[in-house]
Amino acid sequence: MQDPKFIIVVGTSAGGLQALTEFIAQLDEDMDIAVFIVMHLSRTGLSDFLVKQLQPLTNLQCQIATDNEKIRKGRVYISARNKHLLVKKGKIILGGGPEENRWRPSIDVLFRSAAASYSSSVIGIILTGLLDDGTTGMAVVKRCGGISIVQDPNEAEYPNMPMSVLNNMEVDHCISLSEMGDAITAILKTTPASVEVPEDVIIESEIAERVVVDFENIKKIGDQSIFACPDCGGGMWNMMKKKGDLDRYRCHIGHLYSENDLVVKQEEVLETTLWVALRIMEERKTLLKKMEGDHFKKGLKTTAKEYTEKIEVMEYHVDKMKEILFKTQKIM
Repeated sequence: MQDPKFIIVVGTSAGGLQALTEFIAQLDEDMDIAVFIVMHLSRTGLSDFLVKQLQPLTNLQCQIATDNEKIRKGRVYISARNKHLLVKKGKIILGGGPEENRWRPSIDVLFRSAAASYSSSVIGIILTGLLDDGTTGMAVVKRCGGISIVQDPNEAEYPNMPMSVLNNMEVDHCISLSEMGDAITAILKTTPASVEVPEDVIIESEIAERVVVDFENIKKIGDQSIFACPDCGGGMWNMMKKKGDLDRYRCHIGHLYSENDLVVKQEEVLETTLWVALRIMEERKTLLKKMEGDHFKKGLKTTAKEYTEKIEVMEYHVDKMKEILFKTQKIM
């Protein structure tokens, strides 16, 4: 079975449903394409809902992507819940690798896999959304000779994702949703030149697909940083220094964060850690009070007073910890 002439990969998050409905309505069965969509907004998954919403708007067949399925022209593949969506030569792979930018499926994973397999025959599209998932993936699409299209942030409901791409690279098209169908039609009339896929792109695509990670591969594509992975505690490598890429960090297990998402995750871990510390301190205070009471009942007043002093110290630390927590919440 012959591959479609172009593979279209689409990434979006907040505000994405409305944007996708307008985008999909411009595609028709005469286009020699296969479309792959990652929209992350809820960890419970929106796959079935998206299929039902998009199918009435196009004569392309919309479906949830399944593992090892052959890629067919005229299909719109929606990412499955809690699985990375990867495009291999001629087939779909659902990957169970670590989260990237706090998401599985990740937009970057989809874009990178498509670029690794189809190089210049990829059209990357970033629509409305929060933070910056998709920026690194779009950079890879461009490095491999593909076409980059970004929704005009002036019309995007949430402009962060389009703006992040625009702030980090020159795109081929920054256009409104209503113009994307015509842009794709024009691209389909071209024949892209073949481009060799860089080794680091292939390595990172394999990490998401098969969790193929080891220190030697990580050394090839990044330099060790001072940061620890907020998910597993392992050391992280800066993926930018080796190849002039965007600042992002990957641990040898495979978790990957952009700088923005690393800051967000560190905030989450910090607050959780502080609450755990407060809980332990409160439990210790309660236990000390019990021991204080037990010793008073036994007439061991000297020992009981020692526990009273420890309780006073613990109460002081509990109050201080609460102050730190509330101040931390304000600056986050």
